[in-house]
Amino acid sequence: MKSTTTIAFVCVQNAGRSQMATAFAERARRERGLETVELRSGGTDPADEVHEVVVAVMQEVDIDLSNREPSEITQDEIADCDMVVTMGCSADGICPATWRGDARDWSLEDPHGRPLEEVREIREEIRRRVDALLDELEADPSARGGA
Repeated sequence: MKSTTTIAFVCVQNAGRSQMATAFAERARRERGLETVELRSGGTDPADEVHEVVVAVMQEVDIDLSNREPSEITQDEIADCDMVVTMGCSADGICPATWRGDARDWSLEDPHGRPLEEVREIREEIRRRVDALLDELEADPSARGGA
């Protein structure tokens, strides 16, 4: 049995939703003392930079994404994840056929090009979902160790 639970937050550009989810998960992991949770984040076709509007709304909640860069996530990186959370696309096209982890699609709107108020709503929905996901891991100790 694995000693950690690995979660990947994935979207196409890795410049908005997956960046917000990862940042909230990092903060919550630290606050909750969930050292057994490993986080990954990436995109299938990464952008050049995190969207400005995303940096702005995350700064409002004291999370600085200004120095983060979108990165590609590969099938090899996803293959050993216990859970892959996509932001509005299916994990089917991302994950290798042999991957047997928990795939979840959050069906969130892309914040790119959206007005600030809409991006704030997306941010808050991501925060709620990340908190619920970590609540789930805390409530089920067997899930914390992975499969």
